[in-house]
Amino acid sequence: MRRLAAALLAGAVMVGGCATSEEPNDPLQVAATLVAATPPPSPDQSATPAGTVLPLTGRATAVAFAAGTLAVAVQDPPSVLLYALPDPTPKTVALPGPAARLVVAGDRVEAPVPTSGVIVSISPADATTTSTAVDGGPVDVATLGDKTLVARRDARSVSVGDHRVGPITSPDQVLVTDGHIVVLDRLRSAVFDVDPTTDTLGAGLRAGDGATSAVTDRFGRVLVTDTRGGELLAFSADPLIMRQRYPVPGGPYGLAYDPRTDLAWVTLTEKNEVVAYHVAGGEPVEKFRFPTVRQPDSVAVDPAGGRVFIASANGQGIQVISP
Repeated sequence: MRRLAAALLAGAVMVGGCATSEEPNDPLQVAATLVAATPPPSPDQSATPAGTVLPLTGRATAVAFAAGTLAVAVQDPPSVLLYALPDPTPKTVALPGPAARLVVAGDRVEAPVPTSGVIVSISPADATTTSTAVDGGPVDVATLGDKTLVARRDARSVSVGDHRVGPITSPDQVLVTDGHIVVLDRLRSAVFDVDPTTDTLGAGLRAGDGATSAVTDRFGRVLVTDTRGGELLAFSADPLIMRQRYPVPGGPYGLAYDPRTDLAWVTLTEKNEVVAYHVAGGEPVEKFRFPTVRQPDSVAVDPAGGRVFIASANGQGIQVISP
């Protein structure tokens, strides 16, 4: 009943995208002063991390797996480390600034660098790069058919090819599922429809009390971690409706999805753990739980083999788990 009531309440506050955080009657605004949720700090490790831990120089900010290669973004110096596992020695790709995310696009990895106004496209095979200038602070990138979508946080908009949609208080992630575009706004802890044929946002829904990470699954949904509320949320995109709201205590933050097994892997930074939920049914069902490296902010999955990669945000290493 609690989850049903919460879903009905979320549906009751659906609004058009014209609302902004400056409007006092914005039903999606969580508080008078908007502050995006961040990963809770981790305690000292009390258990040995599962699997194998590779050494890591620098604090990891994102992780992705593409073309048989593990890519790890580190903050200082700004770069992406490419691991051809099981070789523990990476190739290093320098970046002009810290990467906001790492996005898999076919056999390449895209690294948006908002402070430098570029998206760096990396070939994992040979560590070569190409850079595309993008104004407005690019923080995420996706594709819809032959169009490139870019979330531009400073410009408060999402571009679809040459077309821009906004304003958006904080367009932190742009996702495509079954041909539909959804934007995650961390400041308002909300998700929004994006219609590429219009200039303004479509419907919006609250996504808990502090949404932080989002992925899509093979059922046309967007999965979201609510870090402040301690929940895993699932939204359909057409129409935008909250379908699931499941308690996940422990500071859920990092999120990855395995389409072969329908497992959503969620890192719990308050516990130094990662937990896997089967999300193909009516509500998530826990299948695995493992101790992790300290501060496990980032997680990725090998879609071919099911390996799970967890990167520490305080230099404690890169963890590789084979469930």
